[in-house]
Amino acid sequence: MQAQLAKWGNSLGVRIPRDIARRAGLTPGTAVEIEAEGRRIVITPSLKQVFALSDLLAGMTPEAMHDAFDWGPDQGRENVE
Repeated sequence: MQAQLAKWGNSLGVRIPRDIARRAGLTPGTAVEIEAEGRRIVITPSLKQVFALSDLLAGMTPEAMHDAFDWGPDQGRENVE
């Protein structure tokens, strides 16, 4: 199947036909990796996982955070209890 490149800002854009996108598992908003291999352009779904901050901080407590950032004994007024 052929497509035509179009100017998109300072870049070039190409539309991916619906059937090809479906067969590749691509949907609107899918993150992709784009690389050049010789004269070929390869587009693959990104394997990088996106995390929500709430998921990353699940189970964190002030006590656990204190152990993560222990810079030694308090020196002055920073001692908060």
